[in-house]
Amino acid sequence: MPETPGSPGPGVRPGAQPGPVTADDVRDAVRAAAAVLRGAREADWDVRAGSLEWSCWETVEHLADDLFAYAAQLGPEQPPSDREVPFVWSRRRPGGPANVVFADRAAGAAGLVQVLEASGALLTAVVRTAAPDVRSHHVFGASDPEGFAAMGVVETLVHLHDVAEGLGVRWEPDAGLCERVLARLFPDAPTDTGPWPTLLWATGRGEVPGRARLTRWRWHGAPREDAERD
Repeated sequence: MPETPGSPGPGVRPGAQPGPVTADDVRDAVRAAAAVLRGAREADWDVRAGSLEWSCWETVEHLADDLFAYAAQLGPEQPPSDREVPFVWSRRRPGGPANVVFADRAAGAAGLVQVLEASGALLTAVVRTAAPDVRSHHVFGASDPEGFAAMGVVETLVHLHDVAEGLGVRWEPDAGLCERVLARLFPDAPTDTGPWPTLLWATGRGEVPGRARLTRWRWHGAPREDAERD
């Protein structure tokens, strides 16, 4: 989940109507991430992931946990409106991510990637089958299936950036996918800069011309029609 709330604020991203974020986008993002991670199976997964305080292993576990949690929020017959589904969250070490999902270290990196794929498949399936009018709690406000799909995609794209920095592998996601999640979750992000650098800027991981680097950030998961009414 996002590290800290803050800017950019709500609004409609001018001139950006690239289409909805879909279950296929979740599937494709996780597939691309898994392919990159499989190529780094022999790397040291205990090194720090980019600018995070977590290791690369912990960061992929956190990503898998995020995808699982988003699926869980949409899953109940009556999705919660005021809290997260009450799983027990725990940390393996002080300062590590608080997760429900952990991977068995004995299964190695291949097992970790499989855990990521399984969580991604859960979110893909739930987004694909949930009614569009479903709303469920998120710390930044209630969201719909498209919003949770976009959150899952952003988590995947930016945490793979963190892990790729740690493992020393290349990661550059599809520009169109970045554009769609920017339009859905970061409507005030600049539209005159490249989609991938802009997404890294919007999540406090990079810089774009004419904008200060963000030290506090959040996304806006409100359904499109709700944002337009505001």
